[in-house]
This record gives sequence, structure tokens and C-alpha cells, in this order.
Amino acid sequence: MSIDAVSTPDRHALRPLRYLWRVPLLLVHVVLGILLCGCILTWNRKAVMQDGREPFTHRMIRLWSTGLMRIFGLRSVRIGQPLPDAVLFVANHTSWIDIELLHSQRAACFVAKAEIASWPLVGWLAASGGTIFHRRGSNHSLAAVMQVMVERMRSGRSVAVFPEGGTGHNGVLKVFHARIFQAALDAQVPVQPVALRFVRDGRRQIDAGFRDNENFLQNFLRMLGGPAMDAEVHFLEPVAASPEGRRRMADLSRERIAAALEDRPA
Repeated sequence: MSIDAVSTPDRHALRPLRYLWRVPLLLVHVVLGILLCGCILTWNRKAVMQDGREPFTHRMIRLWSTGLMRIFGLRSVRIGQPLPDAVLFVANHTSWIDIELLHSQRAACFVAKAEIASWPLVGWLAASGGTIFHRRGSNHSLAAVMQVMVERMRSGRSVAVFPEGGTGHNGVLKVFHARIFQAALDAQVPVQPVALRFVRDGRRQIDAGFRDNENFLQNFLRMLGGPAMDAEVHFLEPVAASPEGRRRMADLSRERIAAALEDRPA
């Protein structure tokens, strides 16, 4: 597998120029996001997809997320098709941008770490979009989160999770936790793996994710000034409910995502 981790020097030299036009655009886009959350989502927060028909609020979420990605120099590319109606999406996790990347193609309720709820503006936007917050390391919190996931999916809403339990570094795909798959079994909805892959010049880029010891603000600023790249969303073959249990479902999901992340020979 061929992976680029470092940008070339000439791309770094253009970073100050990118900030000059991206920062004003980002501020305008954030204001639009506040209006979106304060008006449209509040007005029709519980709308769900029915028979494959996407509600207006979901289209607005997708458009806003697509716009945010473009401001950061990321062109969202869909490969494959998401299943309609209520689905449990399981995806690999590299950074905060993964949520917006998947939202650019399909609106869903995300399960995210509880710390995000306290982040300025980001936490409010996440909560307005239906994010389910989980306190890592707490079995009580996980049980409550699982219950909410089942309720959301039974009501017709899709839920997206990162079964690695945290962000991976340097392109490493960690083991998937199996317990989270029980929610799909209880709600009787399909599981669809989703591979999130950043690409430049035909080669996978791992530097879009968090670096070791890099915090949210550092990653945010680095990405905002970074060179353009494609951000691929691979909707993969669904994983059937397995008689061997949720461990097998987790392993199959991971195998399919790992295969989609590989670079293809030219």
C-alpha cells in the first residue's frame, strides 16, 4: 500500500494565502450553520427518511457539510450507495472531519465522545444535529447510548458510529468493538460499513487525520491551511445479521473497510 504522510514544501508555502480566503468563508459558513440549526433543524428536527425519500432537513445538512468540506479544500466523493431509511453506519475514524464527510453524503445521528458537547460552537452544532454523546470508559454511559441508538433507529433515523472507539493514527485501522453492533440487532436494521479515505494524486493521504499528540485546534488549523484533496466516502456491501454473533459482524465490517482503504494499482 502506498501512503503519503507529508505535504511537499511548495504546498506549505501557499498556506498563508489559503488562510486569507478560507477564514472569511468559514466565518460566513458558520453563521449559516447557526441559522440552519436555529431555524430549520428546530422546525423539523425529527424528520426521517421514508421509502428512500430524503427530508428537507437532511438535504440542508448535506449541503452545509459539503460546503464546509470545500472551504477546507476537500472535495467529497461518493463511491457506492448508502442504504435507504434506518441504517447503522460503521466507519473508520481519523479526526473530527469524518463526521462532516459522512454528513456530506448522508445525514445520520452520530455517537461521539462526551467532551465534544463542551466545545465552543462545535458542541452546539453537534447536539442540534442529533449527536448522541458517550463518556468513554463508562459502561453505564454506553448502556444508555445503546438504548438511545435503538430508539432512534426504530423511529426511522440512521445512526453512525466509529467502532474503533477512538481515532487511529498513521493510517492504522484498529480493532472494531463488537458490542456496538448489538444496537442494530435489537433495532432490526441493516449494518453498512463506510470507508472514509483521503486521496491526492491517486494516493491515500493519512495526514488528514490527527497526528500523534495533536489536539482538535491544531488539526483544525492545519487542515484549514492545507492543500486540496479528495475525500472519498465508500458505502460498502452491508453486513448481514450473523448467526455467529456481533463479533463476526464487527470483523466483517473491518475487513471490508480495510480493503476499501487500500490504494489500487495504476
